[in-house]
Amino acid sequence: MNAHHALEWLPSYLVPFVSLSYPTPPPVNPDSFHHSAYYKTGVLDGCFIITCIAVMAVLRDVVRIFVLEPFARWKLTRAWKRSNSCHVQQNGNKNGITNGNGHAGHANNDSKPKSVMSARESRKIHRSVLRFAEQGWSAIYYTLQWLFGFYVHRNLPTQALKPTELWLNYPHSPLAGPLKLYYLTQTAFYLHQILILNAEARRKDHVQMMTHHVLTIFLMVMSYFCNFTRIGCLIMVLMDWNDIFLPIAKMFRYIGLYTLCDITFTWFLLSWFVARHVLFVIVIKSAWFDGPRLISVGWVPELGYYYSERTYNTFVYLLVALQIIQIVWFWMICRVAWRVISGQGASDDRSDDER
Repeated sequence: MNAHHALEWLPSYLVPFVSLSYPTPPPVNPDSFHHSAYYKTGVLDGCFIITCIAVMAVLRDVVRIFVLEPFARWKLTRAWKRSNSCHVQQNGNKNGITNGNGHAGHANNDSKPKSVMSARESRKIHRSVLRFAEQGWSAIYYTLQWLFGFYVHRNLPTQALKPTELWLNYPHSPLAGPLKLYYLTQTAFYLHQILILNAEARRKDHVQMMTHHVLTIFLMVMSYFCNFTRIGCLIMVLMDWNDIFLPIAKMFRYIGLYTLCDITFTWFLLSWFVARHVLFVIVIKSAWFDGPRLISVGWVPELGYYYSERTYNTFVYLLVALQIIQIVWFWMICRVAWRVISGQGASDDRSDDER
């Protein structure tokens, strides 16, 4: 354990919850992160994941309640007041009568401004505020985590268009500190997402989202302990890239910026296709063909070698299953794109409405 990295007053049993466990000397000639601390993997890493889940839960609520919800409520309330004023002005022009001084008088009460929202309008704004805040947290998380993941990826000798580098010099153990931190925080995020999915009102894509998250977590844990972390890092960077834009598009829609919503959604559609159905397929193809060809070592767990036909095939089949889920989602996204082209505006079929 890394008790020597902890504060002196911290009890030893709390150390795994606040710092990375299993420090180890760095490799003799590391091919990445030359000045980083290095770590092995183990079950105590779950303690750090628990802390990350708790921190994410607190941050999510703080950002939603004190930043995103007040902003959305202010924006939507202001838009309602302006819309109400315009409606009053239009009715005044239509129904006004001219008095002796040449000024327009009101013929009915429709021209009087409403000072209080109706219950229906209030519920609509409240729902949009909550949705805006939920998507805002997703946009913030994916942006920050993609930047961190891209930093990690850039320091690894791997490229999306040259995936053979993912398998050379296997196993890639021990792990550099930034790579280990990236993996653990990503795992914590998806576990936190599962908790949120089951705590909030179910939406119409609940089963697909749960399947995706469970499959993703299984792949992350499997690649983490079987030392396939380089392909895992590349895939997570590819996935997080386009996950930034969908919540931003939804945020624009919830506050009434429909043109920006459609533009952002179009960019999301293009980035999704490139990242998940071009680059990700290249990675799967490399895992299917290059991995067995370039990894020559078998099953030697005590030395960090976890390659066997059964475990590796399971890993590849799960990647294929993940791609199948994304193909289904892409078909649903294309339906939304058709609505944008036909002038109906963007709304994501996958998750906007509850059952």
